[in-house]
Amino acid sequence: MALRSGANFLDLAYGDLLDVPHTPRMLPRVMTAPGIISDLDGYGSNDGNSDVFCERKIVVANMLPLHAKRDTENNKWCFSLDEDSILLQLKDGFSSETEVLYVGSLKVEIDANEQEEVAQKLLEDFNCVPTFLPHDLQNKFYLGFCKQQLWPLFHYMLPMCPDHGDRFNRLLWQAYVSANKIFADKVMEIINPEDDSVWVHDYHLMVFPTFLRKRYNRVKLGFFLHSPFPSSEIYRTFPVRDEILRGLLNCDLIGFHTFDYARHFLSCCSRMLGLDYESKRGHIGLDYFGRMVYIKILPVGVHMGRLESVLNLPSTSAKIEEIQEQFKGKKVILGIDDMDIFKGISLKLLAVEQLLQQHPELEGKIVLVQIVNPARGLGKDVEEAKRETYLIAERINKDYGSPNYEPVILIDRPVPRFEKSAYYAVAECCIVSAVRDGMNLVPYKYIVCRQGTPYMDEAMGIKSDSPRTSMLVVSEFIGCSPSLSGAIRVNPWDIDAVADALESAITLRDTEKQLRHEKHYRYVSSHDVAYWARSFMQDLDRACQDHYSKRCWKMGLGLGFRVVSLSPGFKKLSIDHIVSAYKRTNRRAIFLDYDGTVVPQTSIIKTPSPEVISVLNVLCNDPKNTVFIVSGRGRSPLSEWFAPCEMLGIAAEHGYFLRSNRSSEWETSPVGADLDWKNIVEPVMRLYTEATDGSNIDNKESALVWHHQDADPDFGSCQAKELLDHLESVLSNEPAVVHRGQHIVEVKPQGVSKGLVAEKVLLRMVNVGAPPDFVMCIGDDRSDEDMFERILSTVSSPSLPAAPEIFACTVGRKPSKAKYYLEDTADVVKLLQGLATASSPKPRHIAHIQVSFESVV
Repeated sequence: MALRSGANFLDLAYGDLLDVPHTPRMLPRVMTAPGIISDLDGYGSNDGNSDVFCERKIVVANMLPLHAKRDTENNKWCFSLDEDSILLQLKDGFSSETEVLYVGSLKVEIDANEQEEVAQKLLEDFNCVPTFLPHDLQNKFYLGFCKQQLWPLFHYMLPMCPDHGDRFNRLLWQAYVSANKIFADKVMEIINPEDDSVWVHDYHLMVFPTFLRKRYNRVKLGFFLHSPFPSSEIYRTFPVRDEILRGLLNCDLIGFHTFDYARHFLSCCSRMLGLDYESKRGHIGLDYFGRMVYIKILPVGVHMGRLESVLNLPSTSAKIEEIQEQFKGKKVILGIDDMDIFKGISLKLLAVEQLLQQHPELEGKIVLVQIVNPARGLGKDVEEAKRETYLIAERINKDYGSPNYEPVILIDRPVPRFEKSAYYAVAECCIVSAVRDGMNLVPYKYIVCRQGTPYMDEAMGIKSDSPRTSMLVVSEFIGCSPSLSGAIRVNPWDIDAVADALESAITLRDTEKQLRHEKHYRYVSSHDVAYWARSFMQDLDRACQDHYSKRCWKMGLGLGFRVVSLSPGFKKLSIDHIVSAYKRTNRRAIFLDYDGTVVPQTSIIKTPSPEVISVLNVLCNDPKNTVFIVSGRGRSPLSEWFAPCEMLGIAAEHGYFLRSNRSSEWETSPVGADLDWKNIVEPVMRLYTEATDGSNIDNKESALVWHHQDADPDFGSCQAKELLDHLESVLSNEPAVVHRGQHIVEVKPQGVSKGLVAEKVLLRMVNVGAPPDFVMCIGDDRSDEDMFERILSTVSSPSLPAAPEIFACTVGRKPSKAKYYLEDTADVVKLLQGLATASSPKPRHIAHIQVSFESVV
């Protein structure tokens, strides 16, 4: 029976559900320095040393940058590098001393008895490590899950009915996970985790990072998505949405072509995982359990040298002359697209038909050459798109053509690179009308080919200083569109607008075409594939620079695995350790937050449990203890809930109200006596509440809090930022401060904080001759961080005869100014019970330490 949750797929990949064998260790250990064979898995030892260090990058992708074919004479496999592969071209962005290893699959199936020999050959000759996926697994992984489920989803196509896309299939998902596990196993065979950088490419391997991060917590791991990332409204329909997001978040750096794709990813992380992001010095980062996951926005470029070398081929020049002769007296509009439903080929043809209909004078003067690359996927959608394309082309040629003229020429065959380059060089205009595309480098290639080379100019009889022109009509839904500011951007669904754009591109003055071309060429030539690779790896190094300055914990099962990364001194508070200190001390100060500390933050029941009341009574009745609940809640509920605790001190509304025990009067902070600013704040908050569904106002005696936890996450966050700016502006001359917390915007009096409460209590103990020798403070949110900080600064002051033992503790493993952590409120209660057991409770009276606001300046 298939598992209904993705949580255990990490173990599933090891099992026999798909009958996938463990990855055999057929590869030799990799030599990382002359004479030294690395031993990465602990088998044996190596005492050698070497001064030679070779930086290594491990590039992981679905397919290796190789061509493969059998030699007909000896029946052996022959391999060659795919010079057009971006994976191979990105090496230009690295230094010559950098070694690049490739991990991926081959485009051909290798028999099991040949795999070891082939693997050895590829490693030695090409620095390639093949992942040999079983045939059935390969089909389910690539043709099944990747092409029939992920690809349509990422291109905004939902399987609304069986005739429109394939519905989610859990067996295909299991194949995807298993394939990603095999890829990770291969990387584990060759990696030196402390030195190597791993760069994973595209949507085929989005859970791969989880497997690698689980094995190597501090591995330098980057991921680049070459397809669009859909909006949260589309992505949230995916049954395994969380597993894929968590897989990507196990990287250090995630790259996208455009800000739109990155924004959609960040929105998904906010809506589905509750994560917030921030921008620091131009870099966008997500705090994921103490690890900062950075977001990179940079479109990939083309390999200038490769394109120019093809332009310099004699075959290219000959083909250019042939095309010029064939279309003499006509303007060529060029389209080069894969045959799939997202490239919008039929929409392009309809626009050409509309153009000819609206401008009869163009008949016989323009021709669309549409080169159709072979489809990368299979299915009825591709067949339907192909059939529609041919039908429209035939209709246009029939209605507007003549015996010597065809307005549309479809080239539906494998077209060599030199021939494509020749068409690029000749075309007056290039049009890309994809309805959704990750990047699409066709416009970039067109720009470079229109620029030409000195050799091509000479072969064609063109002066080297002659002006170059080009015109682009590009869909606004493709990744390269934002970087081509001189192109005519169109909505490909608007046939009239595309037809008008084509007419403008053809009839525009040459001087303007020249200016647009020069602008594009400057960008394309300076932002090539080497620039892209170099920039990505520089950011990856920066993202990983503090890997070894923090401690790591493993958390979560299966695909929910993540690494919690925190400062080296941060550790779990041991009950035995604190009880030992508690027993040997005589003057103790204990500060406890309420929500999220002694009661769960998510609990519907907000009153303290009988266990909490009991343990607090025991602690308060020990004459050596001064115990305070320090909360943001109002004094009325706190008074009611803690009525059984006679000797408990309470600081309400972050310390605006304070009393030392049940019998004492509430004292109000003198620094916040003027609350007239509430008359300014309340109308503003009410305005945002009315405009933000799901938000509400909590009107406290000393503060106003705007809550948006029940609002739409993106809209609520946006409104909170705007409200924060608005309030800071109107309160600039008022004695109030505005701060933004988790799902709240709060305004409170200046000079009121939990930290000030802790400082006053401690200094009061010093002033009455009972300086503390034990201080414990436990809290879970940002306001408690102020307590931790104030306690540390107060106890280090010269007024204390000796530094007390301090136990500042946050609830949950997260970055904090506290030295210790406890997992949850249950751990807090256990700790308090441990201290209560070690206490010596006695009946106490009001001879307890009195703390007032006036007693300490």
